[in-house]
This record gives sequence, C-alpha cells and structure tokens, in this order.
Amino acid sequence: MRESTGPGPILAILASMVSVNAGAAWAKHLFPLVGAQGVTAVRVGLAAIIMLAIVRPWRTLPARADARNLLVYGLMLGCMNLLIYAAFARIPIGVAVAIEVVGPLGVVVLSSRRARDIGWVLLAAFGLWLLAPVHDGVPPLDPLGVLYALGAAFCWAMYIVFGKRVSGLGGGQAVAWGMLAAALFTVPVGVAHAGGALLDSSVLIGGLAVAVLSSALPYSLEMAALARLPRRVFGILVSAGPAFAALAGFIVLGELLTTMQWLAIALVIVACGGAAATATRPA
Repeated sequence: MRESTGPGPILAILASMVSVNAGAAWAKHLFPLVGAQGVTAVRVGLAAIIMLAIVRPWRTLPARADARNLLVYGLMLGCMNLLIYAAFARIPIGVAVAIEVVGPLGVVVLSSRRARDIGWVLLAAFGLWLLAPVHDGVPPLDPLGVLYALGAAFCWAMYIVFGKRVSGLGGGQAVAWGMLAAALFTVPVGVAHAGGALLDSSVLIGGLAVAVLSSALPYSLEMAALARLPRRVFGILVSAGPAFAALAGFIVLGELLTTMQWLAIALVIVACGGAAATATRPA
C-alpha cells in the first residue's frame, strides 16, 4: 500500500492515543478488584472476541511467513499490555508512558543510523533521569514499576517492527489474529491471578469498555495508519503519548505530577519527536 502523510492516518493515530489512554486510566479503577493481570486478561480477551466476530479472519488464512510475524506481533502485544498495566499499578500513568515511549524512540533511531540521533537519545535519557527520585521535589518511584515500564518499552518497539510487517493484511486481519495470539498468552495469566473474580459483572462491564477503548479501537486505527504512514511520521505522532497519558491520569484518576515530572515528560516527547523528524532527512 502506498505511504501517505495526509490527514486521515494522522487523525487515526491521534484518535488512537486519546482512546487508549482514556481506557488505561479507566482500567486502573479495576485494579483493586482483579489486579493488573486480571484487567489485562479481560481487556485482551474481550477485545479478541470483538475483533474475531467483526473481522472473521479465518475466511482468508495468512501465509506461513505472515503467520510467524503475526504470532510475534501478538505475543509482543500481550506482553506490552501486561507490563504496562503492572507499571500503572505502581507509578503514575504519565510517568509510565514517558518511560514506555523510549521503545518507539529506539525503533526510529535504529532505523535512521545517523550519528545526530545520539543527541536525541541523550535528551530522552536526561528526561528519564529527571524522573529519578534523586532531585528535590521529585517523589520516589516504585523501582519495580519502572522496570515494568522499561519492559513495556521493549515490547512496544517490537510491536511496531512486526506490526509494520503485517500491516499489509487487509480488513483488520492483522489486529484480529494478533489479538487472538495475545489473548492466548494473557488470559491464562489473568485467570491464574484472579480466578473466578474475572466473571464478576462489574469487572466484565468495565473490562468491555476498556477492551473497546484501549484495544479494539486504537489497535485497528494504528494498523490502518501503519499501512499508510512512513515509520518516521508514526514515531513523531506517538511521541506525544506521554502527554495524553498524563492528561488522562489527571482527568480520570486525579493523578497530579510535579513540575519536574512534567519537564521530564516534555523532554522525552521532544526527543522522540525530534528523532522521528530527522530520521529520514538527508545527512
């Protein structure tokens, strides 16, 4: 499919970020009931059912090479959800996503192979250093939450790489197969953690809202955009994710960030956007 930087794919990515972060903030309300693992299982499991029912991807089976890429894409999708929700349970959403977005930054930098991008990496690293609880006015962060967010960053990078490889599959097939693979991995983890509590009506209703807002809708929008946007432009757009996440955390959960934390998030956003913007320019 021919790449385009028209308004359609760009609006799709922006809508995706609004949806996924609103869903993430709402999901945090469910953590006390079934934990981060349980919420992930309900979210991914229900999203997989929705996508399979709508797309019915079995009507056109993927080629063997596509099937391998879809499996990795789905596993990275499931791991990313598990890890970032575990991070949300321990640190503010905006901070967690600021760490997670380093994954897309790595994809952009590695694909550009330009020395100047080292500066963007250093800027992002400085922003993350400002988040560390070694400065006046910076509250301590749960170390395990930070590690979970870093793991999610790696999974997000792999999600982009393998998502681009399967984005040519039409009609939402990539998302449907990917969600199925993710569900086969995450649902057993959630069941092992929360058991029968996953079938509680409040959990299922809340999980359905999260599944639509944070999985079925945004991943479909992202896949449609990935098929038409250059990776550079995609990286610029997703670099704004931490700001959307911080606003969602404030509006939905009342999470307040310090001035230093907002500065750190802004530096990470600038680093990611700058690296993406210069990735394909002439040296």
